[in-house]
Amino acid sequence: MPTKYPIKRIQTGMNNPILRNISEEIQEINQEIVDFCNKLIVLMYQNKWVGLAAPQVGENIRIIATSQREKKKTKDKLLGETIMINPVIKEKSKETILREEACISLPNATGIVRRHKTIVVEFMDIKGKKQNKKYKEFNAVIIQHEMDHLDWVLFLDKTVKIPEKKKSKKD
Repeated sequence: MPTKYPIKRIQTGMNNPILRNISEEIQEINQEIVDFCNKLIVLMYQNKWVGLAAPQVGENIRIIATSQREKKKTKDKLLGETIMINPVIKEKSKETILREEACISLPNATGIVRRHKTIVVEFMDIKGKKQNKKYKEFNAVIIQHEMDHLDWVLFLDKTVKIPEKKKSKKD
């Protein structure tokens, strides 16, 4: 029997109708949803991505997969992954950070995006338990990027122009 939520090819393009649609809330966490979430994690790790949203694999449902990392000297240490079902940002810092972002749905594109430095996200985990977790810096950026996919927003919609440094008279 075919699954209700198959993983489809990666959706790409600024005007892709799947990426430009509001995703629907999950009403029930059943085995099909759990299987879909597990496939998202596998696909994310197989491709060495740091996050993946359901619309990117053709499903307009409110699910994201992210990997959390901790900066250790010059290397990132993988802390694990999180599935977020129906995520909502409940708190966000006034302080923001600028980071260069890229996306598998917009191949060969990068841009500087301003994101909240710290966020608190409420979501359901894969077992249906409500969670409230705080994320900061890189992990907060990943989550904000992936959550944007649930609301038809792509990172290029949010890029900021960084003023070039003025050349000194010596240049």
